[in-house]
Order: sequence, then structure tokens, then C-alpha cells
Amino acid sequence: MAYLLDTTILLRLTNEADVQYTVAVHAVNVLHKRGEVLHLTAQNLVEFRHAATRPKNVNGLGLSAADADYRTVGHEVVFPFLPETPDIYPAWKAIVSALGIIGKQVHDARLVAVCHVHQVTHLLTFNTVDFAWLARYGPGVVVVDPASV
Repeated sequence: MAYLLDTTILLRLTNEADVQYTVAVHAVNVLHKRGEVLHLTAQNLVEFRHAATRPKNVNGLGLSAADADYRTVGHEVVFPFLPETPDIYPAWKAIVSALGIIGKQVHDARLVAVCHVHQVTHLLTFNTVDFAWLARYGPGVVVVDPASV
């Protein structure tokens, strides 16, 4: 099976002090051992840099630009990258239009659209509630909480 990693996974894998760090590491290791392919997309890395370089007092990791670059390269080496294709925008537009999505969830809808376009069947995330109703649209995506792996 193919999985897309949500940015919440990347942030936990980067922050050993996070209480969910070990859950994220365990889930990724188990899935790798099972032979599952865990993917990233450009959006994940854009969101990762945003959160990783944001100050700690506003829910960020407080990393420097250089450290964020280093961590991003590490993620790129470990997880195969799904390419940006012209099909992603119309898939995203169909989701947000059909479900009336506004605000912050437009980003989550785009990750679901990436899954649809690339035939990725599973999404690993700590934000299962945010993705559950989106993932039922179209061909569907199985939303997986890392704690359940």
C-alpha cells in the first residue's frame, strides 16, 4: 500500500521532545518493515518549513533556516516524493467545491487530492478528525492514526 505522510508526522519525527515523537517513529518504522511506501509531497515540506521555523511560543519548533533545510533534506532522502502534476488542482477544486471547504482545511483537501491523483490509498496523520470527512470524498483515502499502527 502507498501512504502519504501528513506534515504532523514530519514535525513529530523532527522534535524528540514532542510527547508523540516515539509514536511517530514507531509507526514509520513498522510501516517500513511491512514494505509500505511512505510518500511526501511539496506541500508537506512547505508546511513543515512554516511550522519548523515558527517560534516555539507560537506552536513552532523554533528551528533556524539552516536547521530546517537540513531536516527537510533528511525527510526527502527517507521518503519518496510525489510530483506536482497539473491534475492535482482540478482534483482539489472538485473536493473543496463539493464539500464547501473554506479556511485552513483547504490545505488538508489538497493532500487528499494528491492521494487521489497518485492513487495513494492511505494518509498517516495525527489529525485524523480533520481528515476523516475529507477522505471519504471521491475514491476515498484511509486515514490512519500513528498510534494504531
